[in-house]
Amino acid sequence: MKKYNFNAGPSMLPREVIEKTAKQILDFNGSGLSLAEISHRAKDFQPVVDEAQLLVKELLNIPDGYTVLFLGGGASLEFCMVPYNFLIKKAGYLNTGTWAKKAIKEAKLFGEVVEVASSADADYTYYPKKWSCPTNIDYLHITTNNTIYGTEIRKDFDVPVPMIADMSSDIFSRPVDVAKYDCIYAGAQKNLSMAGVTIVIVKNDALGKAPRQIPTMLDYKTHVDKNTMFNTPPVVPIYTAMENLRWIKSHGGVEAMDKRANERAAILYDEIDRNKFFHGTVKTEDRSLMNICFVMNEEYADLEKCFLDYAVSHGMVGIKGHRSVGGFRASCYNAQTIEAVQKLVKCMKEFEAAH
Repeated sequence: MKKYNFNAGPSMLPREVIEKTAKQILDFNGSGLSLAEISHRAKDFQPVVDEAQLLVKELLNIPDGYTVLFLGGGASLEFCMVPYNFLIKKAGYLNTGTWAKKAIKEAKLFGEVVEVASSADADYTYYPKKWSCPTNIDYLHITTNNTIYGTEIRKDFDVPVPMIADMSSDIFSRPVDVAKYDCIYAGAQKNLSMAGVTIVIVKNDALGKAPRQIPTMLDYKTHVDKNTMFNTPPVVPIYTAMENLRWIKSHGGVEAMDKRANERAAILYDEIDRNKFFHGTVKTEDRSLMNICFVMNEEYADLEKCFLDYAVSHGMVGIKGHRSVGGFRASCYNAQTIEAVQKLVKCMKEFEAAH
């Protein structure tokens, strides 16, 4: 039976990207050595890093003055590195869910933090609106997509201060005006590569202003000066990222990914809204295209496990909702197919008919 991967992360990758990575793990570029065992200083590997950086810049149309880094530690480490490097006196954060809360917690270790807006009052079922950005903050931090609750903002705000964004779960799924940001970061395991590498896009002239000594490994300038090669980077995930960036480019770039995302989401949300058993968990206008969250209607709550078992038995993988929300979550990152979404919709229709 064919499996359809809706995991929220680590998530699915294009099959050809997996196959190309697997081939290089067996024998990297005919060297007789595995990609998993070569030195990051090997002459054949530097071109991989170079191409991956160039593809990021090309796909996101990054202006001059920015450096693309491939680091470790995931977005969770960036929660600390961002205020370490950018918080001078006061920072502003949008509180839009679990990951934003974690970022706020870390930032408070380095200075004053203003919660510019929050959707906590409604259990994060909407993306905050009608807020004004203070002009006396060093930066505004946003989380563009909220994987647990299923809200997303697919535009770049116009604010009077630099922005910093956690784009872990929607990077490369839409065009981005990078010039509005001092830093963009993303754990790669949701929309770019396997777990183990974090992509960071940082504005060079925004660095070196923090009024504190920064440990060497936590200083973005360290990695900018060494062009992401200060210490041993995660070689295999970087190679996979390069192949995935090639795949995105060959399939029309971020504009095409945006179109695909809208098409997939429309199919599934239409069924959620039509089917008598289900309803979405967030405000319609704030629905994520990456993480589609839904639950059983209250009168059918006792059938939740029954539907989950039915879907799993028909090849659906990873659709159980996060434990803090419950219900179901179908993650539809760039590699997700229309076929997979249609198969899930078919399961929902068959379940409705059978019950």
